[in-house]
Amino acid sequence: MTDQTGGHQQAQPSTILVTGATGYIGSRLAPELVKAGHQVRVLTRNAERLADRPWAAQAEIVEGDATNPNDLRKACAGVDAAYYLLHSMDGKGDFVSRDRQLALDFGAAARAESVGRIVYLSGLHPADTELSDHLASRVEVGQILMSSGVPTAVLQAAVIIGSGSASFEMLRHLTQRLPVMVAPQWLENRIQPIGIANVLHYLMAAATLDSKLNRTFDIGGPDVITYRQMITTYAVEAGIRTPWIQTIPVLTPRLASHWVGLVTPVPTGVAKPLVGSLTHEVICREHDLDGIVGPPPGGAATFPEALQAVLNQRRLSAHPAASLRTGRPEPGTVDPAYLTAADPEWAG
Repeated sequence: MTDQTGGHQQAQPSTILVTGATGYIGSRLAPELVKAGHQVRVLTRNAERLADRPWAAQAEIVEGDATNPNDLRKACAGVDAAYYLLHSMDGKGDFVSRDRQLALDFGAAARAESVGRIVYLSGLHPADTELSDHLASRVEVGQILMSSGVPTAVLQAAVIIGSGSASFEMLRHLTQRLPVMVAPQWLENRIQPIGIANVLHYLMAAATLDSKLNRTFDIGGPDVITYRQMITTYAVEAGIRTPWIQTIPVLTPRLASHWVGLVTPVPTGVAKPLVGSLTHEVICREHDLDGIVGPPPGGAATFPEALQAVLNQRRLSAHPAASLRTGRPEPGTVDPAYLTAADPEWAG
């Protein structure tokens, strides 16, 4: 963390860039920004992927590649705040090097175009510990952006609870499909999960932070629980049988990721870095952002409350803004915890 001082600017940015708008977070953030009255610009490689999004008609769609510095500068031109929601976690090649270069290029473009603020969603992690490749890369990207010369807010979260979140889908499918688990020792590690609606609250507020602030912020819900407790609580809230769990110390992250890939529909290329990150305890060391922008309305959701927001989708009737292609509700038309048309086919 760098500058610890500063406050919350009340003036709202007029133009906001969202990268990664077809991903899990970006697909939920962009329509919320549009509804809040912002002028939203979206950078995407393929504008057709946003053609059926109702909110996209109210946004500026810039077609370009985030690996192209010229496309980045075009996207950043005249922007007050930019959300950096890009990553290469697909199991193909060296995602660490790709993410490093993406961050360097984005930071340079944002500085060249005098962007007022960058907001980046990173991973909660312990201090003074050798991190998994996934978490270490997220930390490095945050450091690169904070060193770019553009004021940057790096929000650090652990497991995000919501349909479509890869970490949550792993939890959902393991709990629902396995009555008996012989599982890794990391099921006893403590985690501070956070509901997706609360993540969006902090992300939106972070865009208007005082320009003096250039630092990380930990964000999390009020509950600190083990992954085992997350499984058992999910079973209780979903009204299904609680799995019998036996942990063993010899199941390595590599083997565990293959196990997750076999049992759940989460692609192994996504599951592997996520499983590697679960070997760490991920707990907030501070809640400074609450003191600056305020907590979510009604307070941060507990883990059971965040789960119920997901499970309530069972009672969701047909929605007028459902996608003709998938039949799922469109992002921005339902609770962000619900499964939407933007989520991958394996989600839910």
